[in-house]
Amino acid sequence: MTPLSSRHRLYDIFADPERDTEAKIARALDLGAEFFDLPIGFLTRIDDGIQEIVQSTGGHELIQPGETCPLDSAYCRLTVELDSPLAVQDAAASDISQQAIDTFGLGTYIGTKIVVQNETYGTVCFADTDERGTPFTDSEEMFLELLGKLVSRELERRAHEQELRGRNERLKREKQRFEAIAETSFDILFRVGLTGQFTYASSAVKRILGYSPAELTGEQFTDFTTEAAAEVAAEAYARVLDNQNVQNLELDFLDDTGSVVVLEVNATPVIEDGDVVGVQGVGRDVTDRKERQRELHIKNRAMDEAQVGISISDIREPNEPLIYVNEGFERVTGYSAEETLGRNLCFLQGEQTDPERSQRLETAIDAGEPVVVELINYRRDGTPFWNQIYLAPVDDKTGAITHYVGFQQDVTERKRTEQLIQVLNRVLRHNLRNDMNALLGWHNHLYGSDSRNADAERRVERIAQDLLSMSERARELEQYARRERIPERLDPTVLLTAVVNEQREQWPNATIQLAIQTDRDICAGSELKQMVTELIENAIKHNLSNDPHVVIEVNNNGEWIDIVVSDNGPGIDEMEAKVVSEGGETPLQHSSGLGLWLVNWAVTRYGGSFRISATEQGDGTTATIRLPGIEDETPVDAVARRPTVLFA
Repeated sequence: MTPLSSRHRLYDIFADPERDTEAKIARALDLGAEFFDLPIGFLTRIDDGIQEIVQSTGGHELIQPGETCPLDSAYCRLTVELDSPLAVQDAAASDISQQAIDTFGLGTYIGTKIVVQNETYGTVCFADTDERGTPFTDSEEMFLELLGKLVSRELERRAHEQELRGRNERLKREKQRFEAIAETSFDILFRVGLTGQFTYASSAVKRILGYSPAELTGEQFTDFTTEAAAEVAAEAYARVLDNQNVQNLELDFLDDTGSVVVLEVNATPVIEDGDVVGVQGVGRDVTDRKERQRELHIKNRAMDEAQVGISISDIREPNEPLIYVNEGFERVTGYSAEETLGRNLCFLQGEQTDPERSQRLETAIDAGEPVVVELINYRRDGTPFWNQIYLAPVDDKTGAITHYVGFQQDVTERKRTEQLIQVLNRVLRHNLRNDMNALLGWHNHLYGSDSRNADAERRVERIAQDLLSMSERARELEQYARRERIPERLDPTVLLTAVVNEQREQWPNATIQLAIQTDRDICAGSELKQMVTELIENAIKHNLSNDPHVVIEVNNNGEWIDIVVSDNGPGIDEMEAKVVSEGGETPLQHSSGLGLWLVNWAVTRYGGSFRISATEQGDGTTATIRLPGIEDETPVDAVARRPTVLFA
């Protein structure tokens, strides 16, 4: 057999499409044994230092399929170390180990290495138990090299086909699993090809969008979105084709009726042989969730923008901390959310807070009941205000109360009005009763006398004038209570100069001095002019000397401006001063008391305070009006204070 004809036969063997890999190798081993005139031919697999006979020809008992031995005991140990065939005509005189010779007893051996996918697979070899008389020729070695390459190529082809079959099987199983999941999923599972067309859509698309899967297949995915969403969807599609994932992308699709359906899309690239060949993903209908989010957003905005203060506290925590406050709470209290969260609502309480009212809040919370309480709280700037607090429990799904929602409303104006009405009723009732009794007594005295009594007439006249004055003061208080509160910028120099000039004309015997030691304006209402007038008139009227002195001083006091009115009169009665300044319950007995109430009412209405007391030496009275100061460039709204409690 010539080498040329043998090579042709070898090519024909491996080119035969009817033979499988095992048959081709078996026929090649037979051809090789015939070509070399050697009785034994075999293919080995070497892995982890072990040689295994894969296929063989010939009757050697140790060279049969499935037989194994350590590589160190095999003739092939040297073969796998060489890049060319190993040809041995006399094994005993070669580098083959004695252990291998003792094991297999081969005298002649020729073999070459088999490489599959760049890795050593094993060897293909031919042998005889007897020594060969002549060396192997170059043609024989070249034939073996060709046989080895053809075996390597065939094994690679088989490995590739097996890999393809395995991958196809995996893809088939994955597809079956995918479709099984898709058909039972409430979400839309989809695939989109490289041209942007749907290649698959699960049956859920019918329920969600109203289209059958067949109606989507082959259509551009952007044909089913709104115009605004199409651009966003196209950008996301391009990112996935660039081998990026898209997560939680909300897109507006149109159903078969034209209504908008919001789908939350998650998509990943489809990769085959390292290349992106499409997009696959899931679309979840989140329309209802978006609507709930929209409604929740509206509710949150309503809470945030409500004029009343709204707060939520977590009563599961030891300190029952506030975990939410709205902008209304910030406006009512002056505290920002950052300054408030984590604190107990009681931090708004202070010196004038009624402990019993505060305890009512705690008792209701402990009992898990709603409660409404009105009590004095303090703003961030320290000014007190009447706070109407409504607390309601919030429970979880199990019915356990976990939080309390609170509503805070500044009711200072209403409480001030209530207090004003109480004062008017008390004063008028008390003074009218006393003065009417006096009038009746003097009437009886005069009626029973034949002669005219000038002193009695003067007393009657004075009582009548006091009643008229008190009535006028009560009417003024009522008018101020009804007047709209309008903070404005007042120049103390202009306002007080006008007041002093008027009072000097009215009281020419009095000495009235004015000292203004500020260049700031005052933030208050136009009522301030009448308030200062009231203090000056009250000082002069109650001064028994022939030379009454009144001093008006205007001074800076931090963010405030103090208007101090001092006189050299007898000094205000301590009880009356306490009633005016601190809100005691002792009835006022003089019309001057109502006048001072008028001052207190107006000043505290603009967030200020009023104090009046006799001097320590007892030789006069000092009244202090304290109101917010305002710089030239500062807007009124930035400085204006809310009304404080009537007695601050």
